Amino acid sequence: MNNKLFVGNLSFKVTETELQEVFSQAGTVVSVSIPTDKYTGKKRGFGFVEMSSQEEAEQAIKALNGRALAGREMSVNLARPKEKTGDNRSRAY
Repeated sequence: MNNKLFVGNLSFKVTETELQEVFSQAGTVVSVSIPTDKYTGKKRGFGFVEMSSQEEAEQAIKALNGRALAGREMSVNLARPKEKTGDNRSRAY
């Protein structure tokens, strides 16, 4: 059961509260996160929304994919599991 959504093409001005309000129109929102760059602290232009069921997640995709929020059209898809790289060594640049 996958009820976590990837939300791409977000405006850097969108807050987690705003994202939750928009997605609550499609059902019950369990959690919202908008990752930030670990060095600059700036938002990265995408987020994750977890809905309470797979049906609500699918409904959110149908209702919100391509919808404008803060002047940008969101891209809403099912989130894929994070891939494990197997390489935990730090890299010097």
